Amino acid sequence: MARVPYLRREDADESHKPLYDRLEAERKVPTANIFLALTNAPAQLDAFLTYANALRAADLSPRLRELAILTVGYATRSAYEVAHHQSHGLGAGLTEEQLAAVADFESSDLFDETEKAVMRLAKESTLRVDVSEQTWRAAADHLTDKQMIELSLSVAWYNSGVRIMGLLDIDLEDTYPNPFPESQEQAP
Repeated sequence: MARVPYLRREDADESHKPLYDRLEAERKVPTANIFLALTNAPAQLDAFLTYANALRAADLSPRLRELAILTVGYATRSAYEVAHHQSHGLGAGLTEEQLAAVADFESSDLFDETEKAVMRLAKESTLRVDVSEQTWRAAADHLTDKQMIELSLSVAWYNSGVRIMGLLDIDLEDTYPNPFPESQEQAP
């Protein structure tokens, strides 16, 4: 159960209605729990959405961005992140088979050299913060400097996202399957 209330449109102050209009126009409907929780801080949520949109408008391919995000989700075991970004991955051209292989990308033949380099960078940054020169070069050999900045910002952004979700104990909506069902709490 989330540590803050999920504020729905009907619960919000009239002055915050434009934020709900924005959420419904820019995000999936019904509004995801992470956004409903963040509506408790409307100015920060508005800025959060603007930054997230800027990352999506980058030169970095949506496919590589989603592979990086899913890798962050698997590295942190964030069921919420993985579940929500599987549909984005499909929209970016990943197959169901590739989605299922993200967790073990290193041993998979479903990803090319560039994809693996991006995923390796996302995983290493997530788990160790600093990345080795070898890991950086492997990705940078395939991407422009601008794309490397965009990749770095995306990896860092989604690392902050999974930490926000964890801190606030955001519930995965019932409409999404838990990619880590073994980690679901068992009823006493």
